[in-house]
Amino acid sequence: MPYYTDEMIYAFICTRSKELTETAKSLSNYLSPMGVSVKFLVNQPTMFEGYRRAFEKNEVKDDDIVILCHDDIEILSSPWVFKQCLLETLKQETGFIGVAGTKTLSPDAIWWNQDMWRAGQHSGLVWHGKDPISAETTYYGPYSQVVILDGLFLAASGKTLREVGLEQPEYLTGGWDYYDLHYTITAHKKGLKNKTVPINILHNSKGELVGRNSWHMNRQMFINRHKLPITVS
Repeated sequence: MPYYTDEMIYAFICTRSKELTETAKSLSNYLSPMGVSVKFLVNQPTMFEGYRRAFEKNEVKDDDIVILCHDDIEILSSPWVFKQCLLETLKQETGFIGVAGTKTLSPDAIWWNQDMWRAGQHSGLVWHGKDPISAETTYYGPYSQVVILDGLFLAASGKTLREVGLEQPEYLTGGWDYYDLHYTITAHKKGLKNKTVPINILHNSKGELVGRNSWHMNRQMFINRHKLPITVS
């Protein structure tokens, strides 16, 4: 079945090497036949800068759709379901869509906070592992409107990204951490609705880089900047 749409869809994917992994190649092979313009952003100085440069270079229009995602994911949903989900959910007043997030960001600025999880505040589902057969399913909670989304997969309209701004904010020193929380909480504060959606994604990583110093540094700066907790109203 053809995928007719007037919108241009881009996928901006930061990666460390021109020699793409098999997972990254598979991701491109999944997206490209749908007419998605896949752009691998190789060895960028920061995540913020990579996304900003790609957005400006490709002259993204307001009605276009932009996917921002990791290079170590596989999309398990059928192509038709995936594309229709993008087109149907990215409408007026929608900020970002993603596959996992929370309705309440706790004072520690850790979106997967265990207390919030037990309280039923988290949303979405992610597969974790190296292949679909052996992968473990992490179920966060029913799909819903959320405050913030995890950056393994995000999508938004060009209009939203232009309004939110992709450049690195002055209050975050590290260039690779908390970009997802910054983007999505900014959209939320502007009155846009962030949502988790039923796109099935396999993530080859479980977040091993969370313990690095830059993550802790940006987390504290994020806490200092934003009055937390913040919740969906």
